[in-house]
Amino acid sequence: MGEFEYKGVAIEWLGHASFRITDGNKVVYIDPYVLDDNPAKADVVITTHEHFDHCPPDKINEIAKEDTIVVGPRGCGSKLTGIEFHPISEGEEVEIKDLRIKAVPAYNIDKPFHPKGLGIGVVLEINGVKIYHAGDTDFIPEMKNLGEIDIALLPIGGTYTMDVEDAAKAANVIKPKVVVPMHYNYLEGLERNPEDFKKLVDDSIEVKIL
Repeated sequence: MGEFEYKGVAIEWLGHASFRITDGNKVVYIDPYVLDDNPAKADVVITTHEHFDHCPPDKINEIAKEDTIVVGPRGCGSKLTGIEFHPISEGEEVEIKDLRIKAVPAYNIDKPFHPKGLGIGVVLEINGVKIYHAGDTDFIPEMKNLGEIDIALLPIGGTYTMDVEDAAKAANVIKPKVVVPMHYNYLEGLERNPEDFKKLVDDSIEVKIL
């Protein structure tokens, strides 16, 4: 866990692929599988796919308030009840509560866990800052077409996603201002040293190990 601020936007890694992002006005969670004690309530929750460690109904209900909106693939929406859900598919872009959310491809190339069409990555624009959360994905060609990204949140754990080496290749192609490694050292089998990732990332990109 850890956090930093970028142009007035606070990015907090809660663990695994779970992030809380705030601009002093809106509170956004992405894949809230890991929460802290007494977590702040969410204005918007974004889920990248339906797996338990990315779309957990009990955790989403814990941070939901009356007007919370959940955005994600339909597979996640089918697991939720009593909460407003906005389905989004790869290639779609929505504006919700002054946030711009674009769904981008996320899939495995040579693994069976995340076939194309199951999940998404997201580009969240909040207060003018563009944050890319890759979701569970390998290093895929579509990452070259993301455009300008301020902060990239990239999985490095391997097994189900990119490993350290491929995540560094992704960072070097995306060329964000800041990159944050995620999806490691929480679930068994995903033990990785983020310093190994940092060594492989271009010096022009700031690596934040949270």
